[in-house]
Amino acid sequence: MKTKHLILVLSALICGVAYSQPVTTTLPSGFKKTKLTGDFISEGVAVADLNKDGKLDIVAGYYWFEAPSWIKHQMAPAETTTAEASASTVGFGMFSRVFNPRKEYSNSFLNMGMDVNLDGWDDVVIIDFPGKPAFWFENPRNKPGVWQKHIIADSVGIANESPGFIDMDGDGRLDILCGDKAKKQIIWLKAPVKRGETEWKRYNLSAENVPGTEIFSHGIGYGDVNKDGLNDVVIREGWFEGTADKTAGNWKFHPTDLGQPCSHMQVVDVDGDGKNDVISASAHALGIWWHQHITDSEGKINFATHVMSTTTAQTHSSIMADLNGDGRKEYITGKRFLAHHGRDPGDADAAYLLWFDLTPGHKPYWTEHVIDNDSGAGLNITVQDMNKDHKPDIIIANKNGVFLFENNLKK
Repeated sequence: MKTKHLILVLSALICGVAYSQPVTTTLPSGFKKTKLTGDFISEGVAVADLNKDGKLDIVAGYYWFEAPSWIKHQMAPAETTTAEASASTVGFGMFSRVFNPRKEYSNSFLNMGMDVNLDGWDDVVIIDFPGKPAFWFENPRNKPGVWQKHIIADSVGIANESPGFIDMDGDGRLDILCGDKAKKQIIWLKAPVKRGETEWKRYNLSAENVPGTEIFSHGIGYGDVNKDGLNDVVIREGWFEGTADKTAGNWKFHPTDLGQPCSHMQVVDVDGDGKNDVISASAHALGIWWHQHITDSEGKINFATHVMSTTTAQTHSSIMADLNGDGRKEYITGKRFLAHHGRDPGDADAAYLLWFDLTPGHKPYWTEHVIDNDSGAGLNITVQDMNKDHKPDIIIANKNGVFLFENNLKK
């Protein structure tokens, strides 16, 4: 055993955490893949500098992996479920929780790293099982012990499976766009803006009892559909027309067909005609599509659906980022491996991670690229420059484990 590795193992044991050496592979796709763990601990993932050492750490549920050696730490006790816990204990007397990918879900569906209470230390936001309230863990600022848990927005149950982390009001802080399970409204939860503040404020965008807000609803996105300079909310049943007032709760709903149950919906001009289209990917079946913006003779907006890919099923998350440095954002998605524990067709097939180079104005308007076929994606994908080479890298967590894909694509 190499001396450096031995030191890491001993440090982990002293701190009371399990340590397994990450495995790194250079892929022919132009990415360097690091598998931090093969344990199923979360389907959400985030990055943040949790110990303020200037390096971005990786967060997966109740755990964080310390850069650059990716030593695993636990933030708080995992909630009790019927599945087995691993035999590894952590320093403050808790069991390190590992979930069974063929029998259960985790208690972490989507993650975000941000300084919630503006105390100068990054915290961790977790979206729990659909219908449950979201919460955040307060960073103890390098002090030992449990991270304090705070419920977001007075226990609002987040109905849909792909809420968005979006700066809704342009204040530079990411908020949460989602459906409210109880009121069946499209809402957003505003992140605190004052130091020491812990409350997330709830604001209505729509009326009550609207589509896209039932528990387990699939598909939501944010962008300017009608090109009036104001962002709208898209769901698969239609779109809510945005106004300048993001607190009035009166956004008009325009019913239209935006395809099958899907993951995060991206509003982007795919074909270069000056109209914004919508890209979506099937959450639990097969298909990645772009929905072409079509305006009829009366000025009504409709959409025509076109297939982009049938490479893999269960593409339950997506994000846009400029991976190849061409000045345009690319579409990134991946298979949610064992989404329903192997009960769906194709659930356990090869776990693809994909990106699509969009070329508006040049048919077929996109080129598909396979990054990897043994990882996939979870319920949110995070993109961040982890190694400070000015290229966005990709981080995912799912039932296959936790992975970092460092971007070595050439411009």
